[in-house]
Amino acid sequence: MSAAPRPFTFESEDGLALSGERAGPRGGPPVILLHGGGQTRHSWSGAVRELAARGYEAISLDARGHGESQWARQPHHYALSYLASDLQRVIDTLSDLPVLVGASMGGLAALQTISTRANPVACALVLVDIVPRIEKDGAERILRFMNAHPEGFATIEEAAAAVAAYNPHRPQPGNAAGLMKNLRTMDSGRLRWHWDPQFLKELRADDMDSSARLLQRCRHFSAPALLVRGMQSDMVSESGIAELKASLPQLEVFDVEEAGHMIAGDKNDLFNVGVLDFLERRRDRP
Repeated sequence: MSAAPRPFTFESEDGLALSGERAGPRGGPPVILLHGGGQTRHSWSGAVRELAARGYEAISLDARGHGESQWARQPHHYALSYLASDLQRVIDTLSDLPVLVGASMGGLAALQTISTRANPVACALVLVDIVPRIEKDGAERILRFMNAHPEGFATIEEAAAAVAAYNPHRPQPGNAAGLMKNLRTMDSGRLRWHWDPQFLKELRADDMDSSARLLQRCRHFSAPALLVRGMQSDMVSESGIAELKASLPQLEVFDVEEAGHMIAGDKNDLFNVGVLDFLERRRDRP
């Protein structure tokens, strides 16, 4: 069985060309992976390899305004409703209901999708260090990092240093070249993060007040659900988890020690263990 990714593109409802890739056996149980804000589908590389090796068809997407997907052309088109619509376009191409795995922004998009559809759209849900009501201080710290260095970086080493300053607990790679998947080269030769800066403003303005609506509307989702929490993260609190459990009483929580908000990058092996155990238990049920 080959786990080599198979790139694909699809069109959003507002005419954007969006990118993704598949790995694993065609027709295997589908798992759709949705990255966090400022990331790309490549943040799931380790998880995709493991899923494909277990016989799942792993489908990872570049959100609009990220990676190889086009930037939105109109104001307010980074709202969760558009991210959910993009996800639904992929779900509609599948013959089986997928497992949705969403980190941060991707997790909110998954919650938006399951909460606005009357019919089931997923057979299971995995949220990665995200709940509808996130901690303000943690969110502000991420926004400060993402809004820093608007002029970009002279070298990839400068970009790597900025990442290391934000997340000092993560072991730093010996070679920073992998960061180029998250950077683009400007005409000036400087490097800037690949995402559309507008998405930060729009996502925050349109969706930061949506937690109560998400909590209320996802009560009808009865399929298995898992929250993977980074124990060094400042985004998810016990009260936020309790609130979500009131709407999703079937929610399981898997804690990853020594991991921050970017769990799949901080402790990829432990992340895979928790998620794969959850998926295999679900697949084994009659």
